[in-house]
Amino acid sequence: MRLSKVDLNLFVVFEAVYRTRNLTRAAEALFITQPAVSNALARMRKAFDDPLFVSTSSGMVPTPAAENIIGRVREALQLLDSSTHAGGRFDPATSERTFRLSMTDLTEALLLPALEEVLQRLAPGIRLESYPTARRDVPQALASGAVNLAIDAPLIDDPYLDQAPLGSDRYACMLRPGHPYRKKKLTLDDYLGFGHIHVSSRPQGPGLVDAELNRLGLRRSIKTRVQHYLVAPLIAMRTELVLTAPLVLLQRYDARILELPFPLPKLEWHCYWHRSATADPAHVWLREQVGRLMREMNQ
Repeated sequence: MRLSKVDLNLFVVFEAVYRTRNLTRAAEALFITQPAVSNALARMRKAFDDPLFVSTSSGMVPTPAAENIIGRVREALQLLDSSTHAGGRFDPATSERTFRLSMTDLTEALLLPALEEVLQRLAPGIRLESYPTARRDVPQALASGAVNLAIDAPLIDDPYLDQAPLGSDRYACMLRPGHPYRKKKLTLDDYLGFGHIHVSSRPQGPGLVDAELNRLGLRRSIKTRVQHYLVAPLIAMRTELVLTAPLVLLQRYDARILELPFPLPKLEWHCYWHRSATADPAHVWLREQVGRLMREMNQ
């Protein structure tokens, strides 16, 4: 098969079908008809002499041949997309780009209001879309262009990604005003005697605080487990339960904030992007805005 004889748009369709596992959803994502997707897939199958996807009750399942090429196809598409922007001058005032960001609800609450304020002032035509991506899926999402920028802990290691630190914050303990605990300094025994709110997107398993306490041979009493950081302070403000969370979040509430009686690693934020976007002027501008705002937040 010669590349010169293959319509490159077929690879765009291939990636969309791989990502959605459904011809109708792929057509919707590409703003074309389902018959057009089916036709493109038929041409891809003929070119590769392989079915590429097998229709099942759970969706279009990729064949080994499709799995073998998806990584390189995504990287090539990302490079082509970046090249359409990198050659020209980027003017934030007139740009109509859409940037898709991946971050947690906490990072959204801390960053997006300030970032949207900047965009309204300097780049009113730029659109933002934000949603969380599972950490294991971030490299694939960045490679495919489904996500342009991801903010997460420094736990992602992929040779095709670039990254930059965005700052860090320490954890502290929050008690509601009028909480019966009156001491000015929190002791370890008192901390372990509290009922605690635990924040985790997982339905079970320990978090950072519990891992550190387990290392010390200790255990706290978790009374409430929630998915999101933003609801946890609301619970703490109306109960005698306490919350251990990043200081930058706790300071938003009229609450008592006490230092933890045991060492705990800081929360760190890193920014990740696919290396093909490193020189894209629009991407560079967005990263600069995000980096500046995160640094200001952590001061």
